[in-house]
Amino acid sequence: MELKAILEKAKSDLAAVTGLKPVSVTRAFKDDQGWHVRVEMIEMTRIPPATDVLGDYEVVLAEDGTMLRFERRKTRLRGQPTEEEPA
Repeated sequence: MELKAILEKAKSDLAAVTGLKPVSVTRAFKDDQGWHVRVEMIEMTRIPPATDVLGDYEVVLAEDGTMLRFERRKTRLRGQPTEEEPA
């Protein structure tokens, strides 16, 4: 599968499983376990939108696009800057 198709599949599968709305893909790479895609999802909408609660999820997909697993890594308010992870 092409990268664009993998990213769309990760977002749609995660939305189907969690019932949450995807915001953006923040990271993607492939290793011997499969495709690792990080997706921000809206967990709670608030007014103003800068205070929405976003969840950062890691999805692992097989070569054919089958979701193998997902995990919520952290949450943050939309208006907060993202923290870089250690390498």
